[in-house]
Amino acid sequence: MKWSEAAAAAAGQKAGAPTRGVPGRSLKALFAVLPVLLLGCVSAPPTDEHDHVHETWSVTALGERFEVFPEIDALAEGHTAMVHTHVTRLDDFSPLAQGTVEIVLVDGSGEQVFRADQPVAPGIFDVEVTPPRAGEADLFFRIDDGTGIEEIPAGRVRVGTADHAEDLVRPPSFPAGSDGGEPVAFLKEQQWQGGFETVWVKEGRLALSVAGVASFRPPAGGESTITAQVDGVVQPPAGARSWPFVGRRVERNDPLFRVVPLVAPERSLATLEGELEALATELESARSRSSRLGELLALEAVSDREVEDAGVRARMLEARHRAAERDLESARASREGGADSAGISPRAPFSGRIAAVTTTPGATVAAGDALARLVRTDVVWIEVALPPQDARRLMDAGLRGLVLDDPESGPVRVEGDLSLVSVSPELSPRTGTVTVLLEAPGIAGTGFALGSTVAAQVLMAGDESGIVVPASALVDDGGVPVVFLQLGGEDFQRQTVTVLGRQGDRVLVAGLVPGQRLVARGGDAIRRSSLMASGEAHGHVH
Repeated sequence: MKWSEAAAAAAGQKAGAPTRGVPGRSLKALFAVLPVLLLGCVSAPPTDEHDHVHETWSVTALGERFEVFPEIDALAEGHTAMVHTHVTRLDDFSPLAQGTVEIVLVDGSGEQVFRADQPVAPGIFDVEVTPPRAGEADLFFRIDDGTGIEEIPAGRVRVGTADHAEDLVRPPSFPAGSDGGEPVAFLKEQQWQGGFETVWVKEGRLALSVAGVASFRPPAGGESTITAQVDGVVQPPAGARSWPFVGRRVERNDPLFRVVPLVAPERSLATLEGELEALATELESARSRSSRLGELLALEAVSDREVEDAGVRARMLEARHRAAERDLESARASREGGADSAGISPRAPFSGRIAAVTTTPGATVAAGDALARLVRTDVVWIEVALPPQDARRLMDAGLRGLVLDDPESGPVRVEGDLSLVSVSPELSPRTGTVTVLLEAPGIAGTGFALGSTVAAQVLMAGDESGIVVPASALVDDGGVPVVFLQLGGEDFQRQTVTVLGRQGDRVLVAGLVPGQRLVARGGDAIRRSSLMASGEAHGHVH
């Protein structure tokens, strides 16, 4: 490297390529030595014919678990080159915080292994490489994070002589896009801040689908309003530990409330108690007479008709006595709150959850007043509004699944027990759509509450094949859908794509080929970085 190239590197600029820092040194240190470099180049040439500063080169190698991006001094026999190695974990795209990195050169004479046992900073390992001989060699990296060792090939290099250093002969291939344009720099330190991920471009398949708006409701007969059967006072059901509440799970025939029938307010407790006592006396007399007439009948001293009439009177008095007891208990419950009357208990007509409670303990209600609303939750009906032609396509092709757009957690796929219930025979005059009714497992399986309305895609039998990428890879660049391709560890290229189909978090596109490395997350950050770049330094500061 000439003194002019060293100055350009110190300023964080290199013509025709993304800017690179100098491994193992900070910019501050470079600016400190820059006057010395300039002075030495002006005043006198180097006195040692073997003293030389070589160009720095880089390579990017991807394994199953790690990405390795070293910045390497040119290699020469017997000369120590500093390899400033960035190691990224591919499971979460974080820097490798601890472990060992080995650089391996393999030629006809065997392996040459150079090692760093710990990082100088998270994700950054400085490895000193001193090749003992010149010639070509295969380059490998061995990464050990404590859970296993991965060996990653990184192409082929040529080790030069003391007078002529060399670098890559055959690097690993990262196919570029068709748009061309200058690479965009996005440093490892920026990538490691989070929200970044790359994947290989692959062919895939998307199910055929139609899009519409979906809303959730209980199935037919799966919603019930619990009402009071009589005028009365509402109390908790006998033995209940708590008052019914929204969301509570109930089983079929469970008592939900207790309605104690009301007594006319103008009748006092004393009146009711007196009536009950009088009826008790009459009942006792009637029972005694009926018993006595039964004995006389055996002696043929009375007629059968007399005995029958006495029995009927006794039974009528028993009924009036029971009614008087209930009236007295109801009056005490409503006026004193001290009686434990059985009352009438409205029960759950099916198993489900309470959706609403519209009364409180001790409230006075009239017959027919709503007390609560109960809904089934074991299954849910999903109404999807579709254009008529899409509804016909669905009926012809058959239902395969459903993708629901959750604005917070992302797309939700519903498959398995999903079934087509019906298609509306009429068109909505307001929306111009027809309603397709689907039945799905309960709301716990979909994650949506009853009454929700979301965008949806109904999946049909049949597939579309092509390049399928994560929806998060798409970037809106002034209304044009683009993605970013990785050309190297810190070099990326903008690529325009055409969206052919979208299904939740997956998109079918044109404009990419298998084998390219795609930025699946973080494309927006790369775009912002490219817009902000205006010639300022972009080198590493370590």
